[in-house]
Amino acid sequence: MSPALAHLSADPVLARLIATGPAIVPRPHEDLYLALLRAIVSQQISTKAAAAIWQRFQSRFPPEGYPEPRILLEMSEDDLRQVGVSRQKAGYLKAIAEYNERGLLDYEHLIGLSGDDFTAHLTAIRGVGRWTAQMLQMFALDQPDVFAEGDLGIQNAMRKHYGLEETGRALQKRMLHLAEAWRPYRTLACKYLWQSLG
Repeated sequence: MSPALAHLSADPVLARLIATGPAIVPRPHEDLYLALLRAIVSQQISTKAAAAIWQRFQSRFPPEGYPEPRILLEMSEDDLRQVGVSRQKAGYLKAIAEYNERGLLDYEHLIGLSGDDFTAHLTAIRGVGRWTAQMLQMFALDQPDVFAEGDLGIQNAMRKHYGLEETGRALQKRMLHLAEAWRPYRTLACKYLWQSLG
């Protein structure tokens, strides 16, 4: 058992989720630009709808489906609306492309930032909030100690497995308190909690 799993298994709830679920293998993904675009497309819609819209979006960028920033910036709002992206999200996607064009999504620079600095850097982009920054830290950079207390899935999983009855800020405060014991592997704990909802 890895040091991370051994550490998290000290929590009986996580120990059960780790023992009964498939093993989670880290998959670092270095293209922050692409990950950000996908995160925006996925915001506030179901996983199934997000996958369909993302596929249609990629089809506008032949042959590989990679949304080159220059091409994305030249697309009209109507072009983006036709693939199922809302007017608001179309603006956000263009803001990300512009940020990338300015060299502000450099992987080597961003991976060296602290969690707070990384969040501040990304949330300077219109449409990118704290949750999106956290998802990138967890999945695109595979940073080990990120806790997404504002994520609905994590809230639901912790309510279910830890019997939490609080709501709103009180719930998040309780979650943060419970998650303190998971440091420095809170990202992996979150991934097991998400998986438990599947």
